[in-house]
Amino acid sequence: MTKLEATLEAILFAVGDAVPVARLAAAADAEPAQVAHALHTLAAHYDQSGSGIQLVRMEDKVQLCTRPAYAAAVRRATESRRPPALSAAALEVLTVVAYRQPVTRAYIEQLRGVDSSGTVASLLDKGLIEACGHLDVPGRPTLFRTTDVFLRTFGISGLSELPNLPELTEGEQLVLKETE
Repeated sequence: MTKLEATLEAILFAVGDAVPVARLAAAADAEPAQVAHALHTLAAHYDQSGSGIQLVRMEDKVQLCTRPAYAAAVRRATESRRPPALSAAALEVLTVVAYRQPVTRAYIEQLRGVDSSGTVASLLDKGLIEACGHLDVPGRPTLFRTTDVFLRTFGISGLSELPNLPELTEGEQLVLKETE
């Protein structure tokens, strides 16, 4: 392991959360290209050695995480319970936010046709979505987007990895246009 790889590993271990690659480069006093190469080497090392940890990429950030195969043992050791599964309503709201972000609660409610304030609050509490500003209209409603926790939870590196939405029928397109 090179000194840069060891430095990046130490930083990621100590921080314990996702760190932007640019911040890692600044902290390690290295060029972003060098850091990218060292991170690739670290990820390959963890994968090839059968390590209990893995390097997870989330858009422009990276984090050291427990490999999913060992999650149950970690939960037992830390005496933490498995988080409850998301309800159908939560999955609907999360889908709207993921594919249409940033969105307001009113937009979510228009698409779903029901009050979504409780579901939005629950997703905020779970850290799957976050406020990311306000819409520049009267009342300045809050805008929401997905978080790094969302990416980690669904095992994707970025929103570009979301599956494509199915094509809408003409009737569905008309209904969607009426709600926008």
